[in-house]
Order: sequence, then C-alpha cells, then structure tokens
Amino acid sequence: MKPKKNKFLHMLFANWGEVSEHVYDLAILPWGAMEPHNHHLPYLTDCILSSAIASDAAEAAYEQGVTCMVLPPVFMGSQNAGQWNKPFCVHTCGETQKAIMSDIVTSLYGQGFRTMVIVNGHGGNSFKSPVRDLAMLYPDFRIVVVDWYNVLPKRGFFEEVVDEHAGEQETSVMLHYHPELVEMERAGDGRVTPGKIPSLEEKVGWMPRHWDEVSADTGIGCPKKATAEKGKRYAEAVVKKVAQLLVELVEK
Repeated sequence: MKPKKNKFLHMLFANWGEVSEHVYDLAILPWGAMEPHNHHLPYLTDCILSSAIASDAAEAAYEQGVTCMVLPPVFMGSQNAGQWNKPFCVHTCGETQKAIMSDIVTSLYGQGFRTMVIVNGHGGNSFKSPVRDLAMLYPDFRIVVVDWYNVLPKRGFFEEVVDEHAGEQETSVMLHYHPELVEMERAGDGRVTPGKIPSLEEKVGWMPRHWDEVSADTGIGCPKKATAEKGKRYAEAVVKKVAQLLVELVEK
C-alpha cells in the first residue's frame, strides 16, 4: 500500500510524532485471510483489499471532520477443508480470532477508545459471537463489522451471477487498487461444481463446503470480465457508504 495523503491515519506509515499531534475518534481494523485466490490474485487479497477500502474510507471521513486510525490488517482467517491443504494457506480457529480481537480491544479500551470498526475482506470470517462476548466485558465499547464486499449488491456493477471468491468483483477491485498484483493471463475460469446434497444448494441448511469438490482452481466465479473501471466504480461507492458510517458513529 502506498502512503496516503494523511500518513497519520495509517498505522503502516504513522510515527509517534505524528500520532501524538492528533485526537482520534475511532480505530479501523482490516481483517482478511491467507489463502489461494485462483491462479491470478495474491494469497493476501482479502487483507490488501480490506486495507485499501478502510484507508480510503478513513481519508473520506477525515475530510468530514472524523479522524480514524487504520490498523495493520489481521491475516488470520477461517478456512474450509480443501483450502487448508494448499501450501501456505493458514486456517485460524475461532478461539484464536477471538483472542486476537480481545487483545486489540483491551489495548484500545485502556487508551480511552470506545469504537472499533472491523473492515472484513474474507467470507469465511464470522465475528458475531466474539463481538457479542466482548460487548459483555466492555459494554461501553462498540464494535462494528463491515463486510466490504457486501456493502452494496454486485448487480449493477458486475456481470457474473456466481461470484464469491477471486471472481469478477474481487479481481476488478484489485485491478483498481493494485493492477501490478494481478496476473490475468494465469486466471482460471472459477467454474463451480454443484454440491452433492441438493437441499444444501437450496440453502435449507448449511455446512462447510469442501473446496476441492466445488472448485478446480480455488476460485468461485469467473474473473474474465473483470476491469479496473468496474472495480473503481464499486470501490468508490463502497468507500462512500463506509465513510458515512464512520461519521455517524462519531456523531451519534
């Protein structure tokens, strides 16, 4: 990530001299995963994109009088079978994620902060349970979770109907932010093989999918129609919504 206009808003670039000159309203925590993203996107796509969205939202909120600190992304994501067998894909247990979140909240709370926004970039992460648990321990500390890829529907921005992982949406947004990290010539088609249990396909019930059974290239959704222009339009619309949330959290 390149330094933003206001370096003191971003922990990757800020120093104590800059940080000590400002009063911060809240913290933003990007959270992603370490996993394959088809053959053309980086393992850390979820971290890169959640950080980029968080950074742009912090900049937009700053222009409206709200000062945030974007923390470094958490790389510890929850994975399915068929993913964690891939080299260097790291699965993180729910207990570990809760411990990480708890340590961050405890630190921020002791420093006087009372609001943290998690910008999540990984569909396998589910934070409702630990957020509820921490709300009991810190009833005056608010944790808000934003799944950036679900802030706005894909329809109207992208063409592919099936698009969950390393498809048109993620590839387009990565082409917008970091085209140098995208190797489109390597991209698989992200074809999805239907599951063996029809009722699960109809969402009657849920169980973790075995990734090797549904995808040959680890992608779910074809990235071939991705463009930087689509990614820019979607990212800017999402950033506007997230920035408004940040402002409202401070005003309310």
